[in-house]
Amino acid sequence: MSSQAFVELALKTLSCSQKILAEKLGVSPAQISKWKKGEYMSDDMERKMRKITGVGEVEPDFVLLAGSLENARKWEKTISYLAEIAEGNAETGYVTEPLTDPYGTLCSKTFNALNEMGIVLPAKFPQELDVDYDDPDGFDWELLEGNQHFYIIYQMYNSLNDVYGFYAAYVSELMDDLHEELYDTDTGNIEPCLLLLASSKIEVGSAFAPKFKEFKYRITSDYERWLSIVKNAAFREGYPLKTELLDLAFASHDTLGHEAEAENLGFNKTRLHPDVYMNELLVGMRMIHQVLPAIMKKLGMEDEFKLDTSELRI
Repeated sequence: MSSQAFVELALKTLSCSQKILAEKLGVSPAQISKWKKGEYMSDDMERKMRKITGVGEVEPDFVLLAGSLENARKWEKTISYLAEIAEGNAETGYVTEPLTDPYGTLCSKTFNALNEMGIVLPAKFPQELDVDYDDPDGFDWELLEGNQHFYIIYQMYNSLNDVYGFYAAYVSELMDDLHEELYDTDTGNIEPCLLLLASSKIEVGSAFAPKFKEFKYRITSDYERWLSIVKNAAFREGYPLKTELLDLAFASHDTLGHEAEAENLGFNKTRLHPDVYMNELLVGMRMIHQVLPAIMKKLGMEDEFKLDTSELRI
């Protein structure tokens, strides 16, 4: 929930000044200004905002990006349909939870991703998408897919299947195990931002999404940083990694999907990440460096022993 979006939507819906809005809500104009800057809004005040704007349970950010509540309602139906179709296409063996929309945020997150890519959303809801999605004979799939926004959203959700599958297979449980070590770090952004990450892995033209290159770079960099925190914590605590966690940031969504499917089918039960082997070797070498001198001293050999380096070469 965005307090800033609620204020913007209320001012737009009521066509009034901040002073009038403050009077309607029973708060000071200064409080309205604070909300516009993102200050927290109480649950009680959120309910009042939802009532005076008429948005009900729809997210205000989504309504603003959609252009109107009517448009938002129609996009909601389209997005729900696409999410259901895409979720049914998942091949990783894991349920793509964000597509089931348990928190009612899929629409706003989807439009936010489109907006960040620089995709201009239509002022009016596309006529070709205004169909009864409950009637499979009531629309032409090719006609729907011909709409660029419809097509891109569908690609985003298919990519999310693969990205979320990899996250569920290799990252989610590990982060739960490392909860205390990861507390109060930016790793809490990893799951909520997976749709943005999935969106950064699709193919889209620069004419349609002019900010895509910058968007992809920013999201990839964020995930590289967040996943490195998880990876380092795992090494410190001795948790073995079955794969390279940074693949989530850098690999294609197809590759991630195949990795997730392999894990789900049990193909990777005995596999450990190469870094784990290297860590075990280093630990073993350090133990030898500590124990061997003590043994030689115990045997009285510390002054006699000379290392023959020629024997170390192949």
